[in-house]
Amino acid sequence: MWDKFAAWLGFQHLTPSGEVRTIHAGDGFPKDPIILKNYPDNTITSSKYTVFNFIPKNLFEQFRRIANFYFLIVFLIQLLVDTPTSPVTSGLPLLFVISVTAIKQGYEDWLRHLADRKVNNALVLTVKNGHLVQTCSSNIKVGDIVYVRSDEIFPCDLILLSSSGGVDQLHDEQSGPSSEFDWCYITTASLDGESDYKTRFVPAHAPRVANAVDLSGFSANIECQPPDADLYRFEGTITFDHPLVDGQPVTRSLGPENLLVRGARLKDTPFIYGIAVHTGMDTKMSLNYRSKSQKRSVVERSMNTYLLVYLCLLVVEALLGVILKYSGRVDPWHGEPWYNPHTPQEIESGLTVRVIVDFLDFIILFNFVIPVSLYVTVEMQKFLGAQFVSWDMQMNYGNEGAVANTSDLNEELGQVEYVLTDKTGTLTENIMTFRQLSFLGQAYKEADGKLDPLTRSPVSHDPLAIADWTQPSTLPTAMALCHTVRLSPTSRPHRCLQTSVTAHRPIHDPTPQSEYLATSADERALVEGASRFGVVFLGLQGGEMVVNIHGVKTRFELLDVLEFDNLRRRMSIIIRTTSGTVYLLTKGADSAILPLVVSGPLERTKEHIHNFALEGLRVLCFAARTLSDEEFAEAQSMLTKARTALSERQVKVREAYATLETQLDLLGATAVEDKLQVGVKESLRKLREAGMRIWTLTGDKQETAVTVGYASGQFTAGTKLIDVESAFNEGFPHLEHNLRQALTQIMSNPHREHALVVSGARLGVLINLHSELFSQLSTRVDTVLCCRMAPLQKAEVVRFVKDLPSKPVTLAIGDGANDVGMIQEAHVGVGIVGSEGRQAARNSDFALPRFSCLPRLLLVHGHLYYQRISHLVQYFFYKNVAFMTPQFLFQFYCGFSHQTLYDSAYLMIYNLCFTSLPILAYGLLEQYQTMSTLQNFPILYRKISKNALLAWRPFIGWTLHGLYHAFIFFFGSLLLLGDSIASRYYGQVFGHWMLGVLVCTNLVFTVNLKLALDTRYWTWVNHFVIWGTLTFYVVFSLFYGGFHWLFLHDQAMHGVFLSLLSSMQVWLLVPLILIACLVPDVVHQVIAKQFWPGKTQLWVVAWRRQQRGERTPLAPSTHRHHKLVTTLAGMATPSESTI
Repeated sequence: MWDKFAAWLGFQHLTPSGEVRTIHAGDGFPKDPIILKNYPDNTITSSKYTVFNFIPKNLFEQFRRIANFYFLIVFLIQLLVDTPTSPVTSGLPLLFVISVTAIKQGYEDWLRHLADRKVNNALVLTVKNGHLVQTCSSNIKVGDIVYVRSDEIFPCDLILLSSSGGVDQLHDEQSGPSSEFDWCYITTASLDGESDYKTRFVPAHAPRVANAVDLSGFSANIECQPPDADLYRFEGTITFDHPLVDGQPVTRSLGPENLLVRGARLKDTPFIYGIAVHTGMDTKMSLNYRSKSQKRSVVERSMNTYLLVYLCLLVVEALLGVILKYSGRVDPWHGEPWYNPHTPQEIESGLTVRVIVDFLDFIILFNFVIPVSLYVTVEMQKFLGAQFVSWDMQMNYGNEGAVANTSDLNEELGQVEYVLTDKTGTLTENIMTFRQLSFLGQAYKEADGKLDPLTRSPVSHDPLAIADWTQPSTLPTAMALCHTVRLSPTSRPHRCLQTSVTAHRPIHDPTPQSEYLATSADERALVEGASRFGVVFLGLQGGEMVVNIHGVKTRFELLDVLEFDNLRRRMSIIIRTTSGTVYLLTKGADSAILPLVVSGPLERTKEHIHNFALEGLRVLCFAARTLSDEEFAEAQSMLTKARTALSERQVKVREAYATLETQLDLLGATAVEDKLQVGVKESLRKLREAGMRIWTLTGDKQETAVTVGYASGQFTAGTKLIDVESAFNEGFPHLEHNLRQALTQIMSNPHREHALVVSGARLGVLINLHSELFSQLSTRVDTVLCCRMAPLQKAEVVRFVKDLPSKPVTLAIGDGANDVGMIQEAHVGVGIVGSEGRQAARNSDFALPRFSCLPRLLLVHGHLYYQRISHLVQYFFYKNVAFMTPQFLFQFYCGFSHQTLYDSAYLMIYNLCFTSLPILAYGLLEQYQTMSTLQNFPILYRKISKNALLAWRPFIGWTLHGLYHAFIFFFGSLLLLGDSIASRYYGQVFGHWMLGVLVCTNLVFTVNLKLALDTRYWTWVNHFVIWGTLTFYVVFSLFYGGFHWLFLHDQAMHGVFLSLLSSMQVWLLVPLILIACLVPDVVHQVIAKQFWPGKTQLWVVAWRRQQRGERTPLAPSTHRHHKLVTTLAGMATPSESTI
């Protein structure tokens, strides 16, 4: 009962921490209520609030903001102290802001509640006492046996117990598909975006189940690790009570190959039975979708800083008001005018109390200098503005479009200084094609389905021509065997009819129908390449790998698979031939294979690998080892022991793998091609012209990465490459000297482009031991290439760049799961929707279909986002300074008696109604340059870098602008309403409220017309909100002051606005005040731009004329455009006026 009540309150059920989770499954074990209580049920809760905690939790989150908390304090002071303004003036705007935000967040959470309810009430089938029982998904408990049918989604994390059998891996045209019951097919597209089928296996000795009756009396005990968010990691053991082996229960290891993760879908398998191991919020899907750390943009940090500045300004004004009030009085108790006497309570109180009360009164009087609606306006601008990314059709590719996963970092796209990019799948297509191989010292190149020897590496004979292709030690055969590739259940491999062995050319069915499913594009390319020259992998059957070698079907017993991992950077398989020989075949990166080799054409293969890399090809090496029966038995025992360990299993398994993968015979190397994506070269050029530094992080060999760097335009013909590896050649004692020498070389020739090339192995030394020197070196070069990078190192590099002395804004972009770390570490993370799945896109801030969309995202959307929100923030502070400064000046004319200049109604709705919509429309729609101009002139991006529009100089400029306008409003109105000027025909003079309304009228018209002058891109929305706001002000003033409102206690504003409208002086002088306020803006925007334009502006104007076909001596020709823009990059300075 308490658990349900706690769930209603919003408290999450916490699984007890521990190293081992014990689960009893089946009817043979009684359900232990104590154990079950420790584990949550299968209820999913993605919502943030409940009915009971919504109000306190939401209010707590909102009042963590400086402005909201500040106005709450002001409102409480107004309630407790007799202040010059009504508590409504602060309370109502605050209530509006809090209510709008609460309604928005409440509605979003209500939608999450509906989605949770739909998922939790979904009907599932579980096994109870040998029968299938239908129940709600939320009722599943840990240890329950769940029945799932084809195309259904797994309701929780399950251990595959039994399967009806996937469509067989091996299709034989004569005998048809055979039946196997130890695997099933799943797809995980909803988790990581990978649409390929994945195979999951039943643990050995699991019962064969045809129906639920077969599970009657079944019992098993599972011990596994606690819940973990890693989708690809699972460790445990399962003990079956039946059948017994040698009179003892059987224990088998469990790994990720046995786990069916919640959210995945069963495919091409009639049904499966699974044991629930993780339920509810403990499932891997739920752990992955929990909230990530919040990123804060540069603009948000600047906004909070300026709020604190204005808070200090408010305190200074209040102190100054108190000092001026008491400084001119000889007797502070009898210095008040006759019309404002002290109350008896004030006379009885001490001077200190009165000073404190006066200080609080002044705080209340001037509190509107802090813009209460700033945060809500910024939130609306960000939320609505983020939709423009998805609506931009120019960033679509096929059926995929750009997506903004967060709206908090829109403006950060306009501040990027460093772009750190993955290579494979990001800059390249990640569609691998087999091209060349090296076998026993001879290099071959594929051409039209045959392998032709290359004359550049001649040997005395042709190794492939005399090799026994039926042996796994022949490289093409090893390519068809050493992998984890599976056949698509709906495909049929092509038939290899006959082969010309001497030409290595198979004559095969011209319309192959096979489709290989692989976890990496490299594996698929190698298997497909082997099939093109006569070695066709046909699939698995009965634990055997079947390969058609030149028309002869050959079987190899698959004994074990040593899975790939990022630390070893290799994978292996153990197979037995029909003659009984046991082979270990190993495939991996050359740096991971060659050190383990003891025989084979090592030097010749290294030469070929170097040549492959120079052509930009990806290289994998193959090696083999023959195992005796004793060695295999020992290896099997060692692997079983390591895989069944519950503590440090990964370390022990890795050590067991390393013991086997030694004393290898080198077979050769393969080379696959990964083509560049279309538009990459142009995209990198634009990013560099915009002032961004490009860092490429790849796991490829240095030669391959450098070749791709030249092909992609990251390096040019004139780029000087600085290879850090050479600095290590003389040893660590000379490393610092060599690095300083390289730094001196760069500084002596600053006009030449320099690029730094460093390997992952050396990078750790440089960052840890020579961080300061490496920082200077990396900031002096134009681009950096990091090769041989492990996934963990990518995030470390991003962190290193973020911590550079200049604290630059970083953007990381990648397409694979191994890029998630650096994407989440960077200020802005961009995921590419690629062939490696959607995990990078799901964990990113922005998702793009292609790398070529990145320049438009940054140069166009990022530029406009930053310019819009910067103007919005500065404008908010400007209009509130212009609003509150007359309030301060008026105190000099009322004896600092806390008398307010404005009526309470105007105080309340100034920010909410009179000035909010125009600036919101500006923040969403403004284009101070056209999108085509921003995209064709990347140099414009440099003018907004380093938070230029929100730096202290423009902030002070906007503040002074607001002060100037405030002085014009106040003293111009005061001059107009002098004591000797009558406002009406019967001689009545202007009063205090008339002065306040006149100042407010000038204020509202001036700040909105100034925004109209700043607007360059007019739409019907801008016209509607600007002129509509001014019309609303007039209509509101007429109605508010034109009637006696019964619900108002004070009718002081009755007839005031009408009196102003009936005065000729007002109609004559108000336009003069507006002109005096706005003339400086007109002069700055028109005259100054005509006579003193910036260099960049001249070229933009010339380019626009050229686009219109006008002849102009300033217009650059097409073939000179790139050169001229590059020249402008050196001319542009932050001090140039904004175009």
